[in-house]
Parts: sequence; structure tokens; C-alpha cells
Amino acid sequence: MAGNKPEEDKETEKSVESTSTEVPDLLIKHPLNNSWSLWYFENDKKKTWLQNLKEITSFDTVEDFWSVYNHIKAASELKPGCDYCLFKKGIRPMWEDAANKQGGRWLISLEKKHRTSELDNCWLEILLLMIGEAFEEHTDEVCGATVNIRPKMDKIGLWTANADKSKQDIVLAIGRKIKERLKLPLNQPIQYQSHSDSAIKNSTVIKSTYSI
Repeated sequence: MAGNKPEEDKETEKSVESTSTEVPDLLIKHPLNNSWSLWYFENDKKKTWLQNLKEITSFDTVEDFWSVYNHIKAASELKPGCDYCLFKKGIRPMWEDAANKQGGRWLISLEKKHRTSELDNCWLEILLLMIGEAFEEHTDEVCGATVNIRPKMDKIGLWTANADKSKQDIVLAIGRKIKERLKLPLNQPIQYQSHSDSAIKNSTVIKSTYSI
């Protein structure tokens, strides 16, 4: 009869109705506890250090993080002399920033031969530790992280806000979490250096405050 719809049409309508109720859920993004900014440094000798440092984008949801991460070059594909930096929004990736100047960094050094096998994985794990608030009650001490591509030795650094001895337990807890997450062997220590020591221009060897 003209007033009755075929069964196929009825099933299609049900499918459309079901889909229309599910779409809003699919569009919901999962917020992060902090907003983060991605910076890129390209070593152009014709420009100053500040001119070479560019803020690329910011994000504050899990989905937007993956969108950014999946649409940029892997760290291992960067040219020697280039850096990626991921910092809490409002903090610049430089020692002089108010949020960083009293702090330091945990440093993971990777030989060039490990660039394709380990570098990208270690960098991603550091990013996930930060944006996922894996440092728990110490997350406020975390400022950001950098990955530096260099001709002989690549470096990943996780920056903390305060290198003072009064914060020793917190700094060491953060370092232990990094080593645990990266599954680094006992014979591969990571070093903590204060920014004040790193900033001494005439120092050829930067002393480490802690090593684990």
C-alpha cells in the first residue's frame, strides 16, 4: 500500500536516527589539565637565536595533541641543529623565562646511531608523561621539554621549575619516573643540570646536580 514504507527504508531510518544520536559523543574532546605550546627552533646562522625560535601552535585536548603530533615531522627527521620544544602555554623555552630561571633539566643523551630506533619513542613518552600529568603531585614543577638534534649526540631534556636543594626529593622523583617510563637500563644514567650552571658561558663541562 502507498502508506506503508518498505522494510529497507524503515531500517535505513533507524540507522540514521541511531547515528544522529551518536555523532555528538564522537565530537566530544578530552580536555588536558594544562594548555601546551609547541615551539620549533631552526639553526639559521643569518638570524638571532630569538628569531630562529617560533611558536607553532597550542592545544589543550588529547585529540588536538595527536592531531599536532601526527602532522609534524618526527624528531628524528629534523636537521642537525634543530629543536622541538613543548612547554606549558605561557612559558617560553628559554632559561631566562620567569618560570624556568630558577630551575633545571633532566637530560637524556642518545648517540646518533640510536636516532631512528630510540629517539622518537623516548620523545613521545616524555610528551605523554607531561600532558598526561603522570608526575602526579609534582606536575606543577614540570615546565616543558626539549629535543635537540645534533650531529653526534641528540638530547632530550625535561625542564623543572626549581633546582633548589629544598626541592631535591621532588626533582629526584621526577627523574625516577622518567627513567622508569623510558625503561632505561641501570648503566644508562640520566643527569640533572641546573640552568644557572648551564648558562655559564666559559664552562666546557656542565656539572650535574643529580644522576640516577
